[in-house]
Amino acid sequence: MTTAAIGRGSLACVGLGMMLGAHLGPRARGHIELADIVFVAASDALVELWVQQMRPDARSLQPFYAEGKSRRQTYREMVEAMLVEVRAGRSVCGAFYGHPGVFATVPHDAIAKARAEGFDASMDAAVSAEDCLYADLGIDPGRVGCQHYEASQFLFYRRRVDPSAHLVLWQIGIVGDRSCRRFATTEAHRRLLIERLLEDYPAGHGLIVYEAATLPIASPRMERITLERLADVKLHMHSTLVVPPAMTMVPDEAMLARLAQLETQLAGRSVLLAESSTVD
Repeated sequence: MTTAAIGRGSLACVGLGMMLGAHLGPRARGHIELADIVFVAASDALVELWVQQMRPDARSLQPFYAEGKSRRQTYREMVEAMLVEVRAGRSVCGAFYGHPGVFATVPHDAIAKARAEGFDASMDAAVSAEDCLYADLGIDPGRVGCQHYEASQFLFYRRRVDPSAHLVLWQIGIVGDRSCRRFATTEAHRRLLIERLLEDYPAGHGLIVYEAATLPIASPRMERITLERLADVKLHMHSTLVVPPAMTMVPDEAMLARLAQLETQLAGRSVLLAESSTVD
């Protein structure tokens, strides 16, 4: 029996992963196949066509975008389109490119709104661009650490950068956009980012422009440049900038000494407990 039949709407936001057909999990596929209504949001038309092979009635959210239109307004309209069907008592699935919770405003807002109105709403994890980045570039975030920022946010606010860790800046192609109406920003915007990065990195420091592969026959973009060349490279909305470490990690000698002292104290207590147990 469908949700519509019992008159109780619900919402499930799932991810399609990054690579066409390769990253879709069985749980996400189940939501797509069984929901009363399916909405799909993918920047690549091929991805939407692929979803429509499973659900010919899937509704694209892409028409809500328009040149010069604020993305904030677009996102509000997308959320409302899904909530209208939830309120009508239907089970709704929103299928989103990549991970539905990573750089995806609509799924978060839709789930929050649905729950606030008393409906069941959930999000399923999926393969994101970050997951692909670690695999393609051979980065283990647990080795020296990773700092992740949205590129414009990195410019708008004073963030504390650690040059001994990886720095990952997302949506580099629209860095500095304050209007939420552009699909690309200018060379001048990128030069401002260069100025900011020069506070912590040398001009000749190597960077990587990264774009995950979205088709099985394609390769990821892993273009190596230097910081001083950042303004000259071609970027897209989905381009990511990876700044490798520029220095080694600096030991905190004071903390290491305190930890050594703590370990000595704990070892002493263990000896005392062992002796006490033997006496008993």
